Amino acid sequence: MDKKQTPPPIFHANPRLVDIREVPSEGEEEEEGEEEHAPPKMASALPDAIEKRMKKHNNRLWPPQPPTQQRSFGRQMSLETGLNRESKGKGIERMALPRSGRSFGGFDSTIGEGKKGDFSIFRTKSGLSKQNSVMTSRKDDRNEMEFQRTHERSEGMDESVDKSVPVGRYFAALRGPELDQVKDSEDILLPKDEKWPFLLRFPIGCFGICLGLSSQAVLWRALATSPATEFLHVSLFINLAIWLLAMAALFAVSTTYILKCIFYFEAVKREYFHPVRVNFFFAPWVVCMFLVIGAPPGWTSEPLHPALWFVFMGPYFLLELKIYGQWLSGGKRRLCKVANPSTHLSVVGNFVGSILVAKCGWLEAAKFLWSVGFAHYLVVFVTLYQRLPTSEALPKELHPVYSMFIAAPSAASIAWQTIYRDFDGLSRTCFFIALFLYISLVVRINFFTGFRFSVAWWSYTFSMTTASVATIKYAEHVPTIVSKGLAIALSFMSSTMVSLLFVSTLLHAFVWKTLFPNDLAIAITKRRLIKDRRPFKKAYDLKRWTKQALTKHKDFDAQNEQLEAPYTNVSTSQKSS
Repeated sequence: MDKKQTPPPIFHANPRLVDIREVPSEGEEEEEGEEEHAPPKMASALPDAIEKRMKKHNNRLWPPQPPTQQRSFGRQMSLETGLNRESKGKGIERMALPRSGRSFGGFDSTIGEGKKGDFSIFRTKSGLSKQNSVMTSRKDDRNEMEFQRTHERSEGMDESVDKSVPVGRYFAALRGPELDQVKDSEDILLPKDEKWPFLLRFPIGCFGICLGLSSQAVLWRALATSPATEFLHVSLFINLAIWLLAMAALFAVSTTYILKCIFYFEAVKREYFHPVRVNFFFAPWVVCMFLVIGAPPGWTSEPLHPALWFVFMGPYFLLELKIYGQWLSGGKRRLCKVANPSTHLSVVGNFVGSILVAKCGWLEAAKFLWSVGFAHYLVVFVTLYQRLPTSEALPKELHPVYSMFIAAPSAASIAWQTIYRDFDGLSRTCFFIALFLYISLVVRINFFTGFRFSVAWWSYTFSMTTASVATIKYAEHVPTIVSKGLAIALSFMSSTMVSLLFVSTLLHAFVWKTLFPNDLAIAITKRRLIKDRRPFKKAYDLKRWTKQALTKHKDFDAQNEQLEAPYTNVSTSQKSS
């Protein structure tokens, strides 16, 4: 008898090769066995049985090619468990093979399902916890296959939050002037549809609320004590109430952020490396200096104690050396790459500090701080006018951040008047620059239509209040109806804006509970994992491309003609001979 031929084995005893040929299910095998051994019931069924057996015989000799259409297929070895069909029920331990989102060429946009939802990656890590995490990771790696170890380790190195995220990555993955919105083509380390812990959702930008309230305390003290506005008979009780409210807000925000530093220090580091939020690390010290300057008259003595200047201006100056050094060194965080409207916060503190130092009686130190602040303000102003970091159109609801342009020249004007006790030519020059920028923003009403509430609006009130105080100082030295009316109008506008924002903040925080959404900006990956689809070329790009292609084609034909010329000459001479 002819022995039944079997095809040669395709896969050898290699554990990494997996046979994905179609395998009939157990029910189909049983049906085949029953068909082979069952007696024929009718004579007419004999040709059909012979034809079926011939097809089965041919299929065993030549395995069928996999179909081109997508269809479900069985596997002799499971990619999920690592066991073949014959090992079922033999007591072999089942082991799940690790999978990654990039194991099939990066089609999956997720980043390691084990990392998603794990908020501990942003928790404060001590040296002992890091060592224990390394030891546990080594034990887990022993259970993985050799070709998966390097892949998982490379992912862990890339998605680690211990190292800083490159500044260019923030501009590539985020959008908006505050860089707080993740682009649609990007993914993050934490889930977007899950509510994060409160401390992770609490940004350092909340110090903008304290800036707005503390500057209002300075404004209402000026309204109550200035000769230009004495006809209003403003009570100092308003100054006291706002000052106490600003103190309470500073205490609440500072306490909350200190807790965030204690429990989620890795998230704080992410905010420090953020090109926009790093400027808000100057805000707490500016708020403290505003509170000292705007304190009720009976609570402080003239001149102020120099210790206040050392305590509040010292940390600001040290952080300033770090940031300005990065601008000057020309590295990855040079000014032309990280400049944004919030950068004025790192400059305006010099003018506020010079006011405080002048009230302490140290005029030379006040002149030094004013010079440093004014020099860097000019550089920041020119850089922002050139629009070097980005040329994208900004969302309407975040345009008020541009009011930061007003804060620095207004504070410079007040500081110069405090140092020299006169609102002279330079002080008026700075004031007029601030007034022009103020008007240029107010006339663009369409910027402020269709907006949604955001904490970024508090920076708008801080700048408006500083300009109002500068206008009051100008009205003292130029007592005209126009100057006094301008001072009252700007003060009313800034106070109204602060009142509206204060009510809106309370509603969003305690009623609607939407003040602190998930802070997606701190959870971006260190490098991009998904490539965008290339956009279609525009018409002029296609024309330029075809023109270049035709030019290259003509040059190529000319070179070919030059190379073929000697051979054609030889062939023609041979034919003629």
